[in-house]
Amino acid sequence: MPSTQKITTYLWFNGNAEEAVEFYRSVFPDSRVTDVARWGEGGPGPQGTDMNIAFELAGQGFIALNGGPQFTFTPAISLLVSCESQAEVDELWVRLLAGGGKPTACGWLEDRYGLSWQIIPTALIDLMSDPDPKASGRVAQALMGMQKIDLAALRRVHAAA
Repeated sequence: MPSTQKITTYLWFNGNAEEAVEFYRSVFPDSRVTDVARWGEGGPGPQGTDMNIAFELAGQGFIALNGGPQFTFTPAISLLVSCESQAEVDELWVRLLAGGGKPTACGWLEDRYGLSWQIIPTALIDLMSDPDPKASGRVAQALMGMQKIDLAALRRVHAAA
C-alpha cells in the first residue's frame, strides 16, 4: 500500500482482481503493481492465489481484493479522471469501454468489471462555473444530452448568445 497516501480506494472483485489490475495498468501508462498478498492455508480463497493486489494508476494508490461474489460495484462510487484535452477524453473513453464496458451519461461509463468512471475534461469546470447563469446553464443542458463529453460542442453552447 502506498505509504504517503492516507486514504486508499479498496476495490472488491469476484476472483478477477489480477485481470482487472492488468487491464487498468494497460489504460494508464504511469501505473504499477506495488504489492501482492496471497491467500494462506485455510483462507476463503485457494491457497497461494491473489488475495490483495496493491497498485498505482497515474500515481494514485488502490487495492484490489479477490473477495468473491458477495458485493458488486454500483455507480454510487466512481473514479473521476481529469483530462487535459479532448484527445485524452477520447482515448480513455475507448480504452475503458474495451472488452464490454458501457457508456452511461455526462462523461460517465462503466468498464467491463462494473466499475464506474467519469472521464472529465478539466475545462468543463470552468464552463460550468461561469458567473453568467445563462452560459453555465446552456453548458449543463448540453452536457445532459451527452454520453462522452464533447468539449468543442460545450464551448460552442457556452459562447452562444
